[in-house]
Amino acid sequence: MWRLGRYRNQWAAVTGMGPSRKRRALGSDRADAERTIHRLNNPKPGHVTVQWLWSQYTDEKQGRAVIETMKHTAKALMPVFGHHDPETITVEQCREYTARRRAQGRADGTIHTELGHLRTVLCWGVKRRHITAASHIERPAKPDPKDRHLTREEARQLLDGATAPHVRLAIILMLGTAARVRAILDLTWDRCDFDRGLIKLKDDDDKTPRKGRAIVPMNDMVRAALTEAREGALSGHVIEWAGKPVLSLKKALGTAAKNAGLEGISPHVLRHTSAVWMAEARISMDEIAQYLGHRDSRVTTYVYARFSPDYLRVAANVLDLGVVQMNQRALRI
Repeated sequence: MWRLGRYRNQWAAVTGMGPSRKRRALGSDRADAERTIHRLNNPKPGHVTVQWLWSQYTDEKQGRAVIETMKHTAKALMPVFGHHDPETITVEQCREYTARRRAQGRADGTIHTELGHLRTVLCWGVKRRHITAASHIERPAKPDPKDRHLTREEARQLLDGATAPHVRLAIILMLGTAARVRAILDLTWDRCDFDRGLIKLKDDDDKTPRKGRAIVPMNDMVRAALTEAREGALSGHVIEWAGKPVLSLKKALGTAAKNAGLEGISPHVLRHTSAVWMAEARISMDEIAQYLGHRDSRVTTYVYARFSPDYLRVAANVLDLGVVQMNQRALRI
């Protein structure tokens, strides 16, 4: 087995001990060196399968948020596609998979994601020259974005239902910053600038590729909650329990929603709620995009423009026959 070592100020693949030791220089990039070590210890088989390709992809992308999701999608995909040749998967097999998952009660959005992960792995295999071509993966249409968002009264009820202080703080932060739940759980006190009233959701030392994380201002609600929490902080993480970082809020948020008598509540609903409230207040799509960490405001416009009171209002007035007739009479006068 090869292991990672150092040789002449560079990373190296090392095998054996003492006089029988062998070394291969791998350059100065540790991530590249670790991938090479993995390939050396897991040589390409004579017949490449989807299962082998999937394991190679997840090992290379280790640390990315999507890999945690792929651990779950693999449980559904691998029993069906794992033994297949990545180049010979048919449209009929994809349709059979979709029908089977629907029969099991899975929504089209879930199936779309599962088959999307399969497609990603196959395309990656082509780029890495493990296979020469990727099969076409047909999947159900991506569902429209969910419209579930909280009214302000529902938000107050949810806060009242959060009996644990760290859950209440997390809800306030998700509503007050429009951040993804992972960004809130990763937030540390050194990125909360009380002097300037800013929260830096992105950790510059974290090199893991992540979805956009913004720098957002503290509103009065957020500042008050953070100030109170900082006084009793036991660790560097803003959201903590017994001095340790919190890994998930799914169960705790579900309990708070149940206490409040609310249904369909998830961390994404809170982020979606924040964006809807801003759109309803006529905040520009560009500003909302910055809050959400969207790199392209067209995505923001597609999802949230319809919540603005001014949505297509000018265009609608142009199509008003009464307005047209009034304008024509005014011109004749």
